[in-house]
Amino acid sequence: MEMRSRLADDLPAQAVAGETSGGAPQLATVAELAHSFEEADDKQADLAGYAAEDWFTLGLFWLMTALVFLQFFTRYVMNDSLAWTEELATYCLIGVVFIGAAMCVRKSRHIQVDLIYRYLPHAPARALSTLVDIVRTAFLGYAGWLAWRYILVVGDEPMTTIEWNKSWIYYLVLAGFVLMCLRSCQVSWLNWTQGFSILERPEAFEASDD
Repeated sequence: MEMRSRLADDLPAQAVAGETSGGAPQLATVAELAHSFEEADDKQADLAGYAAEDWFTLGLFWLMTALVFLQFFTRYVMNDSLAWTEELATYCLIGVVFIGAAMCVRKSRHIQVDLIYRYLPHAPARALSTLVDIVRTAFLGYAGWLAWRYILVVGDEPMTTIEWNKSWIYYLVLAGFVLMCLRSCQVSWLNWTQGFSILERPEAFEASDD
């Protein structure tokens, strides 16, 4: 409140009246500026739209950031680089990509082409969109199966700089594909029940994000 009162005292009378000395309209009066501070105070962070994979990805991202900083500090400040930091940072990036991709599937934010749906009637557009959902889900499930087969073949391979099993990284990739497949099933069911997808009505999804 003291800041708002000092702001009102410092502004000239022309600004309070809503115009400058030259007669041009002022962008905001004192009352509007004070109201903007009140709106900023009332706003609260909404965490309802975030899922478990989002927080896990955020944790991996900050771990990768710490490893990159440690690599930079030991190389350029201490002149004694820790080689394992670079390898672990790379593995964290792999986890960020594949686990974070599940968030993109859930929010339908992967690259997609919806131009043809603007010219198709509702029935063909609905059928094509459903086919896209089925193919996407099948592909992610198949990719997860391939990741599992890959773990069975080379899962015992050790890391380069640390005597750790590299299968942990492969399990992150597997978990990413499993999450993407499950989220794809969830999105497909939602598209089926509501009668349209983001390909058919992208404006509806943009409005929901706002």
